[in-house]
Formats: sequence, structure tokens, C-alpha cells
Amino acid sequence: MLRVSTDTQAGVGRLADNVLHFVRVLRKAGLRIGTDRPLLALEALQVGGLHSREDVRSILCACLIDRIEHRPLFEQAFDVFWRDPAAALDLRAAPAGPEPARPHDHRPYRMVNRRLAEALWPGGHTVRPAPEFPDSGRAGEVQPSWSDRERLRSLDFESMTGEEWRAAGRAVAALALGFQRLRSRRETASARGQRVDHRRLMREAARRGGDFVVLPRRMRTARIEPIVALVDVSGSMSRYSRMFLQLLHALINRPVSHGSSTTRLRVAAFVFGTRLTPVTRELAARDPDEALACVAHKVPDWSGGTRIGACLKDFNRAWARRLSLASATVMLVTDGLERADIELLSEEAARLSRSCRRLIWLNPLLRYESFAPEARGVRTLLPYADRFLPVHNLESLERLALVLGQNTHSRWETRPWN
Repeated sequence: MLRVSTDTQAGVGRLADNVLHFVRVLRKAGLRIGTDRPLLALEALQVGGLHSREDVRSILCACLIDRIEHRPLFEQAFDVFWRDPAAALDLRAAPAGPEPARPHDHRPYRMVNRRLAEALWPGGHTVRPAPEFPDSGRAGEVQPSWSDRERLRSLDFESMTGEEWRAAGRAVAALALGFQRLRSRRETASARGQRVDHRRLMREAARRGGDFVVLPRRMRTARIEPIVALVDVSGSMSRYSRMFLQLLHALINRPVSHGSSTTRLRVAAFVFGTRLTPVTRELAARDPDEALACVAHKVPDWSGGTRIGACLKDFNRAWARRLSLASATVMLVTDGLERADIELLSEEAARLSRSCRRLIWLNPLLRYESFAPEARGVRTLLPYADRFLPVHNLESLERLALVLGQNTHSRWETRPWN
């Protein structure tokens, strides 16, 4: 039953308090809800009544949620909050401590979204504050020392604790990647341009009777380099792939300044194990936990086997022409441990390398100083990669940011095992 009073004296007040607390929880969990929505929900509840739990759920969902991708988060918050609304008091009034007891209900709470859990029980899921990247500057938080930051930057994703993993996720989300601006064939009017705009010159001369004051000039525009990511989610790559997907989520949802306006990066994301699955639309969700949950739900072969050659063949046949790879940078995230058709892997890797502007291979096995390209799959992929980089900690992702901003097409660079 809903814990709201319906008596004539306190019913309206307690219902309004509960609805306002519920809206605060949704806002802290990442949903954008205007101030008019709680008022609309209260009016609808007074008209519709509190006859059943499902009626209240439907009314609140219709009044507070306007995007279908926010529905799962609303359902989780509704199930938890309306069992015990006292567990979701305002963050400023709730003291930090253990998770409040929930009497009369012994069923386990299935919390998928971490932000929702923090909004419902602030301070009850961590023993000590996790280090922030970068400095948050908020009162009451413990700021990490420089040694903690350096340790987190060099710590392997595979060996991170849950608290360190969350801190690394915040660092990845705040990572400002430098994307190279490619020159386009299109031109635009510019006083600093090196070429004279002859068409505009003739129009101005005809309009002014042959007189003109300044020669109109044009210059080539710049555009953001497209990014295509192929991420291996097999069993040996699961931990590293999950962190790299958080990086892709930040790239997809982060606006980039482009001259006097802002634009979105053109990022296309695919995951593969035994089959290829596009996940760009799933990563477009604003909340990172919700986005990764949608990806895990869509991908049936997560943490399974791997067929790199067959998946590259599917990508080359079905997606290469749709994405216009000629000006794009393709990031292939895999350990290269292919045990199937090596000839197919060589053929499809060569085709992918010829189709794109540059191919960057990110391999977590490079974290080992004694790594050598002895596996057949690694030796097959290596000649077609423009860059061969590690992807096992925050330092490797920072190095990737520097490489993406370089204007180089060198097929080979000094190997880390030489």
C-alpha cells in the first residue's frame, strides 16, 4: 500500500510532501523535471484518486516522465520510494550513515542505477568518500592527495575496487579529448581568407556600378573528425571494454565548440564477441549507468567467445559505406586473440584499413612489459594498424587523447617491446 494519508485534515499535505520528495529523488538520479510537473501530478492525483497502486504509478509517470528511455529509472524509483518514503529524505537533511532499515519487507532491493541508490540512501553505500576527478570543490567531501591521483591514473582497470572504479569512471567522463579538425572542401566568407571570392566580387561590382571597397575573401571550413569504435566484449576483455564504453558515452553526450556554435561529435559505437552489435543509440542515454545497462541488455554475447574476423566482415559489408569511413578514425579495442579463420581476419583487417583514414588498435595486453606479438591473431592485425596503443588504465586513455590530436599517418611507430 502507498504510505500516504487520505483523511481530510492531513491527506493533502502528506500527499504533497511525498510527491515533492519523490520528485527530489528523481532529480538527484539525473532526470530533468520542471517545477510545474509536481503541481500537475498533485492535481491529477486529486482528480484520479488513490484507488490503487497502479493508478498512482500511471498518473505520476504520465505527469513526470516525457521520454521513454527514462521509464526504467522511474519504475525503479517508484517501487523503492513508495514502500518507504522516509528512506528518501532531502540530501541536506539526511545524515550520512548506513542504509535505513526496511521493516515488513524482506525481499531484496534490485538497484540497477547507482545514482538512484545514492539519491535514496545518501552516504549509505560507501564507507568513505571516493576521490573526485577533477576537484569537485563541494563542502563536506574529502579531497584526494596527489599521490592518490597518481596511483589511480596508473592503476589497472582489472585490479580496481568498486570505489576506485567509480572514481575512474568520473575521470573518464571528465577527460577532454583533443580531436583534430580536418579541413573541408567547403568554403565560407572570411576576412582572413587567402582566396578571393570572385562570385561575390562580381555581384558587389554589379550592384555598386563597378566600385568596391574591400576584396571579399573565402577560406576553407573545418569539421570534427568522425570516430568509429569497435569494442571487443569477450570474456578476456569485459572489464576494459566496460570502461571504454564509458568513454564513448562521454564522447557521444558531450557538446563540442565548433566556431561560434556547438555541435555533437560524430561517434559510432559497435561491440562484438561472436557477433557484431551497434550500440550508438543505447550509449546516447544521458545517464551512464542506464546506458551501460541498455548495452548489456542488448548484447547477448557479452563475456562470451570472440570471432574477430567474422565480426569485421559484418562491419565492412553492412556499415562501412553508411558511416563514410574515408575521413574517420577507427578505434579497434581487442586483445587480438583470434583462434578462428586467420585468413579471413587478415583480409577483413586489410579492407578496414584501406577504408578508413587511420586505424588505431587498442590492446590491454600492452600493459605487460614483456609483451611480444607471438599470437597469430596479433601478428595478423599488426601490419594494418596505424597506431598500436595500450588501453588498461587512465594514463593510456590520456595518451589516446594525444594521439587523436596528432596529424600523422605513420604506419609504424616504435613498438613498446623494442
